[in-house]
Amino acid sequence: MSFEVANNIFTINLDGVWTTALAAILLMIGYGLRRRIRFFEVFCIPAPVIGGVLMSLIALVLHHQGDGALKFNTALQSPMMIAFFTTVGIGGSFGLLKKGGKALIVYLVFCWGLAVFQNAFGAGLAKMLGIHPALGIMAGAVSLEGGHGAAAAFGPMAEELGVAGAKVVAIAAATYGLIAGGLLGGPLAKWLIDRHNVDIKASKEEIYIQPTAQDIEEEEKLFSSFDFLKMLALVLVMMALGSFLSGKIKEWYNFSLPGYVGAMFVAVVFRNINDHFSLVKIRSKVIDLISDVSLGLFLTMAMMSLRIWELYDLAIPLIVILALQTIVLIIIGAFLLFPLLGKDYDAAVMCAGFMGHGLGATPNAVANMGAVCERYKVMSHKAFLIVPLCGAVLIDLVGLPNIVWFINYLTK
Repeated sequence: MSFEVANNIFTINLDGVWTTALAAILLMIGYGLRRRIRFFEVFCIPAPVIGGVLMSLIALVLHHQGDGALKFNTALQSPMMIAFFTTVGIGGSFGLLKKGGKALIVYLVFCWGLAVFQNAFGAGLAKMLGIHPALGIMAGAVSLEGGHGAAAAFGPMAEELGVAGAKVVAIAAATYGLIAGGLLGGPLAKWLIDRHNVDIKASKEEIYIQPTAQDIEEEEKLFSSFDFLKMLALVLVMMALGSFLSGKIKEWYNFSLPGYVGAMFVAVVFRNINDHFSLVKIRSKVIDLISDVSLGLFLTMAMMSLRIWELYDLAIPLIVILALQTIVLIIIGAFLLFPLLGKDYDAAVMCAGFMGHGLGATPNAVANMGAVCERYKVMSHKAFLIVPLCGAVLIDLVGLPNIVWFINYLTK
């Protein structure tokens, strides 16, 4: 840590260790506030968002006062981000597709199609409103289907390619999506059930009632430090291979593929080879732990370094884009997805989940579906299998390459 005064502005410079330590403290504060403030819990606001935004608001106050500033060294943010997306790839087993049946395929195709539509629609609206089309991508699948994780990852990428304000737009849109996704899912499901006089009964198909996790007894055992080391080594190797792959694609094709996208796809390939040949025992609890810690720290660092004042000139176009994205998503869910899923109780619950992660994140989707099932006192096992699997893992197989392509195309 160092201090300096330049142009009458007292600046605190935090090095990488201090920045990471502060991020960890803010993350813990975020968890504490979420437990104590019902609003954060109800709308599934992530703890890193709470803690990180708190610090960014302090930076905003210092900026407006004009006599103080904070500078962070977020060197560890990128490795944490790559580690998180690698764990997402490790979860991308194609064998899981067999457990969801036809409804999973329909739902997943809709999710993939929505990711492409949100980007194209957002870019078109941004151009009409006189701002850079790539900012429409930040208010499209990056922040809506992608959530804060993708927003914090792709915002800096767009800024490096010359799109000013991309990061803060993406984070602001993701925050809106979390709240809107949590507010709209339940009411949409109730409206569909009432309008179509849906029978309140869930699917009786065996694949949706039986537990889907393999080796449940084994997974419930405590893991050792050696188990953790093996999974950490696996994640680090995937990260290194992904970074190498991304560099070669840039060298050969002059196409910017972020290291975390390359790492995710290396992990997906390995996971599916491993499912067939059983090369390594994947310890899901360890992978989940690595995922939670890496996401928490990377997202907190992304949030705490936001320059909120850059959002001022973009506020009105951003509001218009997000409002129209929301209206279109409601129409898609109610008039396209619901009929294709069968117009039954499970379909209504899945539409509530669709609104949750189509605007916000998978926890929103789960919370929405839980609220609907609690309201009608019937559990939809079908929805709770399909929606989290698609929204948290499988959607990224198309969603992330789609985002990368749009950003590269619009910043040429």
